[in-house]
Amino acid sequence: MERTTCCIVGGGPAGMVLGLLLARAGVEVTVLEKHDDFLRDFRGDTVHPTTLHLLDELGLAERLNELPQRRLNRVRLPIGQDGELFTLGDFSALKMKYNYIAMVPQWDLLDMLADAAKQEPGFSLRMNTEATELIREGGRVNGVRYRTAEGGTGEIRATITVACDGRKSFVRTMPELRLQDFPTPMDVRWFRVPRLPDDPAGAIGLIRDRTFLAMLDRGDYFQVAAIIAKGTDAEGRNRPIEEFNEGLVRRVPWLAGRELVADWDDVKVLQVKLDRLRKWHVPGLLCIGDAAHAMSPVGGIGINLAVQDAVAAARYLADPLREGRLERKHVAAVQRRRWPTTVLIQRLQRVIHDNAIVPALQGEIDFGSTARLPLPIRATAKLPWLRKIPPYVLAYGAVRERPPRSALR
Repeated sequence: MERTTCCIVGGGPAGMVLGLLLARAGVEVTVLEKHDDFLRDFRGDTVHPTTLHLLDELGLAERLNELPQRRLNRVRLPIGQDGELFTLGDFSALKMKYNYIAMVPQWDLLDMLADAAKQEPGFSLRMNTEATELIREGGRVNGVRYRTAEGGTGEIRATITVACDGRKSFVRTMPELRLQDFPTPMDVRWFRVPRLPDDPAGAIGLIRDRTFLAMLDRGDYFQVAAIIAKGTDAEGRNRPIEEFNEGLVRRVPWLAGRELVADWDDVKVLQVKLDRLRKWHVPGLLCIGDAAHAMSPVGGIGINLAVQDAVAAARYLADPLREGRLERKHVAAVQRRRWPTTVLIQRLQRVIHDNAIVPALQGEIDFGSTARLPLPIRATAKLPWLRKIPPYVLAYGAVRERPPRSALR
């Protein structure tokens, strides 16, 4: 029988940050990750200023700067029939050290966090190991049962188990956690298109002809998110990929003459969910990140909310775990701290769904016509100081969490 103090299920951003912070604070930690590596495309690559500040506090800024990345400091929109680029938000105007979003491949970020955590004697990362079932005894969770890629099975008992394995986490089916789901009007297609040196830099949003595109500058290519009406992806895939590319060029004329998407297999679809657990914990178990609250991709803030959950969890749990005095109140404090931010962000995302996404997909908003621009865009054009507000909200969110002092370097 294996035993650890904290068993973390899922080696994503929340799981790896929590594992690193707890291990540095002297807590024995075991992280279970079902894959054999972190190499998966079109995951959350937007590292916001709050996370950049955290990595700096942890002494990892130099290592982060060595990773391949692209820095986004402006969000721009092509306005009018000629497509003149209008700056909606400018991070560089903010008076702070990290006044940009770093586009870092998530697998590189996770490898960096894993390497840092492995330097701590109490940390263990077990790849190819999938948690399959909770060990429930005497009204509490006492760990997990697992299965390895080779077919082996076993148990790990723990003082506390933390679910960080995303919106598909098996623990979300527990009736006592009371999953609350909100309807979403869209799904998202992710794909890449080539970028040339003279192309616009930064993040570019486009709403035209019932199409909503977000193009993220990744250096030699754009990472493109195409928002589509909920449940319509399969129907679109019945059409030739050439028709898909022609539609892209029609809406983004400067993409003409390039080899765009070669095959529908290169277009990945994210089925958007927006939900949250009414209760994030039961005795012996805590859920954070997408396991506790699946976020819309609006704003690209999911990874950063998950990281902030992990920081808050580490601050409330580190000392009680290390000293062997963990109580239910310590675990409940994590949800109490993070709940208002989660509710606020999800409400904002629902407002954006209703007032921007749905009208755009129905053709009621079109940046190709200045007469059909939404009021916030028109106001920002007349009052340039408003351009600081979206970057500030994205940079800091509602609350910035502080890691436990024992984890700092």
